[in-house]
Amino acid sequence: MEKIGALRIALIGLGAVAGLITDAASTAPAACAAPEAKQFDFWLGTWDLTWKNADGTRGSGRNRIERTLDGCVIVENFESFQPEAGAQALRGLSVSTWDPHATQWKQTWVDNSGAYLDFVGGWRDGRMVLARSEERNGKRSIQRMVFRDIGADTLVWDWQSSADNGVTFDTQWQIEYRRAK
Repeated sequence: MEKIGALRIALIGLGAVAGLITDAASTAPAACAAPEAKQFDFWLGTWDLTWKNADGTRGSGRNRIERTLDGCVIVENFESFQPEAGAQALRGLSVSTWDPHATQWKQTWVDNSGAYLDFVGGWRDGRMVLARSEERNGKRSIQRMVFRDIGADTLVWDWQSSADNGVTFDTQWQIEYRRAK
């Protein structure tokens, strides 16, 4: 009888904890339910990638983008496929979230080359634009990612930089996305 009583108490306790967790989960994503928090939904899914760099080199890869953490965070898993023997494939990931207090998107990128990049931005002129400032060797520049020409199964991503405080931008890397079958 004591075992049944202890089991009943344990089950009641677990039920109470599950109720608290459910209540917390149902209220936690409210900030992530804002219309702006869905602006990156076009990017969700698995994509086959092809690109041409500014130096003329071509490449291909795959990108898998999904929502996590109660739908509040978008996680990107990027992998390039290198056609040349001995070349290291670039692998990286990013986490993106809508910050309702700052009213902008924030993204952090890290990869297997040791890079760490942080971006902020949002929708501008029908494009998703995330940018950051960088100083290297005493020279300041703006780097940005531009998601454009967004369709149901295709989009174009540009990696651009500006040395004149955003007056003009040069594209260093352009990736064509096609939704994987």
